[in-house]
Amino acid sequence: MWHYAPPLRDMRFVIDEVLQAPAAWADMPVFDGLDGETAAEVLAQAGRFAAEVLAPLNGPGDLAGCRWRDGEVTTPAGFAAAYRAFVEGGWPALACDPDCGGQGLPQLLNAALYEMLAAANHAWTMYPGLLHGAYECLHAHATGDLRERYLAKVTSGEWLSTMCLTEAHAGSDLGLLRTRAEPNGDGSYAVNGQKIFISGGEHDLTDNIVHLVLARLRGAPEGTKGLSLLLVPKWLPDGARNAVHCDAIEKKMGLKGSATCTMRFEGATGWLLGEAHRGLSAMFLMMNAARLHVGLQGLGHLEVSTQNALRQATERVQSRAPRRPAGAEAAPADAVIWHPAIRRTLWTLQARAEGGRVLAYWAAQALDEAAAHPDEAVRAAANDRAALLTPVVKSLLTELGHAGADQALGVWGGHGYIHEMGIEQVVRDSRIAMIYEGTNEIQAIDLLLRKVLPDGGVRLGQLLDWADAQAEGAAQATRVRLGLQAVRDCAAGLVSGAEVDAEWPYRAADDFLRALGEALLACAWARSEAAARAALAGGAPDRAFYEAKLQRAQFQANYLAGELPRCLMAVERARAELPFLPAL
Repeated sequence: MWHYAPPLRDMRFVIDEVLQAPAAWADMPVFDGLDGETAAEVLAQAGRFAAEVLAPLNGPGDLAGCRWRDGEVTTPAGFAAAYRAFVEGGWPALACDPDCGGQGLPQLLNAALYEMLAAANHAWTMYPGLLHGAYECLHAHATGDLRERYLAKVTSGEWLSTMCLTEAHAGSDLGLLRTRAEPNGDGSYAVNGQKIFISGGEHDLTDNIVHLVLARLRGAPEGTKGLSLLLVPKWLPDGARNAVHCDAIEKKMGLKGSATCTMRFEGATGWLLGEAHRGLSAMFLMMNAARLHVGLQGLGHLEVSTQNALRQATERVQSRAPRRPAGAEAAPADAVIWHPAIRRTLWTLQARAEGGRVLAYWAAQALDEAAAHPDEAVRAAANDRAALLTPVVKSLLTELGHAGADQALGVWGGHGYIHEMGIEQVVRDSRIAMIYEGTNEIQAIDLLLRKVLPDGGVRLGQLLDWADAQAEGAAQATRVRLGLQAVRDCAAGLVSGAEVDAEWPYRAADDFLRALGEALLACAWARSEAAARAALAGGAPDRAFYEAKLQRAQFQANYLAGELPRCLMAVERARAELPFLPAL
């Protein structure tokens, strides 16, 4: 009953016509020779893998789950074979440096790949989900034998990697970590401690697992400034098993095919990555990549929920609707799709998914420009844009992904609550994306308190100027620009208001992030509308696609645009001091 069809047509529209990425690639020598047709073929092959290999394993993997026995983990049937096919296809190395064995393709294409993987099978995608972040970390910080021994294996995906941060008493507050690392006298360290919630800490997909572990060296300062990053492999270079133990796997609400492990390091041998006491900055290379990928998970949940809800609403016959629009013979007269409430839900889901795709791909394109553009000023501007877009993409798209799956479930009625329909699994799987890699509340604080207020909103103003330019040529440009100005004014009020009430930005952060996200979604639709109009004016043969795109742009402007003023009002309401809750 459940299916996934890669949205290749819309992906090409966003990449080729909205972002005009092929022209941008031509300005970056590292992407020399890459054109739209080549990119389309990469996406088609990735979509085939997602739809034909991963999607059929999703429901069965959820029912089977992972099994733990004597420290070993067995993944659901088919997961290991799918991972071997993934590596053989070269997918882990897609956006990695060719000097390290990578293919050197843009982060933008890697983002599209991971959107499809997560939509098809989120639990399976958790295993390679940290690979690119681990590659970035090793590429930047591994030297000598460490680089020679591990970088190529991680780049190719032959060895998977983990990110070991969380401890039972220290979730988001990493300064409380207790894991210790003592020098062995030969350049290595003995790592002692326990980590929890470690995705892929143990599994049967690869021969070795490269754990990247935050720990505190002897004599290190307290807090986050005293943390160091160490590479701790499951198997040591001499073939001996390292003292790394999986003590248990969690029984979770969702993602049951993903092994979430409790890991114990008992004098495990590890090597320092980067400088001592600067482990958190090294780890952020991995975390920032992961946060974009988590946003793409939200987008994948929203896309696959929309597809299946639309099909269900078209096929399900129940309670004749008041009327069927003239000329609409695509579904029976008594299909639930003709009920206004269902149509509004479906329009909302589709508009959110397509607008969210533009927003996520903008962030990925900014990463490409920040890393590869030959003009230093362009690189700096793109880096600032990516820094602001990343928390918005992570938070907004995971929120929309979970809320969208929840809304979509209603299209099935009571049947949606049953596992065989597929949608209840998405509701369960999608919830964690709002929590891990920094909760959405932390993303909001990161955006407002660390990236907007410190410079008085200068970088935010530059992002809003850039977004304003994206609306050029759209029928809704004036309305979109008014929204951007409202966000600018809101930020200015928070900058000045924080001097009087230092807690106000904390109370307002969630709503401010959502306001910025809604303003950017409106810009995404304005840009999409302008691109669709240009295609129709140029005689594009696929008129139905572009006309439907214009209809959804109009729906965004008329119906969903009301979300922005509600968010801004919530920011203003947060100015009032909240009373403390009474003691229980």
